[in-house]
Amino acid sequence: MVVEVRREAMIDSQLRTTGVNDPAVLAAFRRIDRARFVPQAAASLAYADAAVEIAPGRALLEPMALGLLLTHAGVLAGAQVLIVGAGTGYSAAVVAGLGTQVTALEVDAGLAATARANLADLDVAVVEGPLAGGWPAMAPFDLILLDGAAAVLPPMLLAQVADGGRLAGIIVGDDGIPRVTVGRVAGGHFAGMAFAETGARILPGFARAPAFVF
Repeated sequence: MVVEVRREAMIDSQLRTTGVNDPAVLAAFRRIDRARFVPQAAASLAYADAAVEIAPGRALLEPMALGLLLTHAGVLAGAQVLIVGAGTGYSAAVVAGLGTQVTALEVDAGLAATARANLADLDVAVVEGPLAGGWPAMAPFDLILLDGAAAVLPPMLLAQVADGGRLAGIIVGDDGIPRVTVGRVAGGHFAGMAFAETGARILPGFARAPAFVF
């Protein structure tokens, strides 16, 4: 009962108040117990308005950020979706709740195993490999969702978005600020719109190369 109360509080105070008002997206959040996807020691923080660490250098996106990504991506039932950086599987579970076909890519073997266990009752394929390489075997995707931040967007990943399809994630701008960003990919090029600033960990393989200093 306490979990349900916290989940409803998250929906009312963190999602609806920030423009996440798509009934299907809210229903998907309502069905999934976020506490199942965080380490036991962090269970009390599962519904907090913050990212929750799930492994060194990795964290679940804050609910507001994920909600805005899915709302502005306009996810349709039946869409082919690639989750890049599956983590423990929370975002994949929410996206699957929208009636999509989900492939969840994870580079960390331990996190991938946890995601498989957490998603065992859902129609989600958890695969392992370098995140920046995407998953060509299932491409093209109608939507690629970056479950974390990216300072660069690898061309190999963009090439796996169906022409006119969407990419959504926390994109770090030239000013160093991460923002909730959703846009379309056409001809291998991404054009996105930023909706809100947020904090997020940069996914492995998505950091800018260090600048050369004389």
